[in-house]
Amino acid sequence: MAQIQTVTPTGSPGDLLPAGRRFRIVLVLGLLTALGPLTIDMYLPSLPTITDDLQTTAAAVQLTLTGTLVGLAFGQLLVGPLSDAIGRRLPLLAGIAVHVLASILCVIAPNLALLGALRVLQGLGAAAAAVVAMAIVRDLFDGMAAARLFSRLMLVVGVAPILAPTIGGLVLGWTSWRGVFVVLTAVGVAIMVASAVVLPETLPVARRRNGGVAGTLRDYGRLFTDRVYVGLILVAGLAMAALFAYVSGSSYVFQDGYGMSEQQFALVFAGGAVGLIGATQFNVRLLRWFTPQQILGGSLVAGLFFGLVLLVLAATDTGGLVGILIPLWLVLTMVGLAMPNAPALALSRHGEAAGTAAALLGAVQFGVGALAAPLVGVLGVGAVAMAIVVFGGMLAATVVCFLVVRPHQLEFDESLPAVAVAH
Repeated sequence: MAQIQTVTPTGSPGDLLPAGRRFRIVLVLGLLTALGPLTIDMYLPSLPTITDDLQTTAAAVQLTLTGTLVGLAFGQLLVGPLSDAIGRRLPLLAGIAVHVLASILCVIAPNLALLGALRVLQGLGAAAAAVVAMAIVRDLFDGMAAARLFSRLMLVVGVAPILAPTIGGLVLGWTSWRGVFVVLTAVGVAIMVASAVVLPETLPVARRRNGGVAGTLRDYGRLFTDRVYVGLILVAGLAMAALFAYVSGSSYVFQDGYGMSEQQFALVFAGGAVGLIGATQFNVRLLRWFTPQQILGGSLVAGLFFGLVLLVLAATDTGGLVGILIPLWLVLTMVGLAMPNAPALALSRHGEAAGTAAALLGAVQFGVGALAAPLVGVLGVGAVAMAIVVFGGMLAATVVCFLVVRPHQLEFDESLPAVAVAH
């Protein structure tokens, strides 16, 4: 049976792990973080094909993406408190198993309605991976160490969108869109095995919260009384809305609007992810000279400016494809700077209920994203529609950041003591 080691305020539990073991844990956390983006993005090149094959509309097919995001949002609300009550491993492994089962059934889905329902289940399963990964980070690390690790995990969030549409495009080269879900099944099985073998239980029994439904509601109620926390998760969600406006609309904009092939679209999509990756990793260096709140505020202001440029160029049809790509990639770069710092700041405030706090954060991120994805379709599935939602997300995120969070007044204590870790 794993023993619990109490940690003094001078070090976090993750710092006490052997370097090799810490590396393996972080690697698996990266895989868990990748499951959601892979589930969302791998089938993006096939959206026009699904539209034709199932004889439906682009807006209706985009609802299958919305279904995945809804599953990711509500799944985290369920799994987060559960992981605070019974530990991290069991909810994690059960959730990935649900994802694998849903992926298998997607392969044989006969119509769009069933496909959409199964995508919700996929999202529910991927939610377990997302929220437990964040909770484990908070179990093991505090302060700047957590912010740096979130930046590393955001590298995975950046790499996954590069690989996912590329893999999806390659799969479509030799089989139908259903083959994408065969690949997702294999990925889910591999991640489940890696998690079972490598990840320890990071939440000791002494720190579990067993208040039942009433206790969960109290925990959520306590989170909602924290103005700064609520503001930070809204900022994270609204920045995610800008990202998912791009995710949901880009295949139609570039494939239908600019005549790109599925493989060409995958390369263009990868270009945006490169900006996201570079920003999240550059964030680690920026943290040497600036606080997370300073980086968050600056990136949102810059992202708002580039979003406005995107909207103006799209609305006036100036610059053609280049006029869309350059400001769009710059917005994604600024989102890449904002995304690690908002969660790090939010979760640093509620280490006593890390799973619940991470769940609400993830639910807001993917819930707002679920609203943004179909909105692009409603507005016309074109460059202007995508630009409107991207700019709107960045505008709202910036307003909430400076009026609600007030980063210039926010303190960030990187010396908060960690309590214990299971070995």
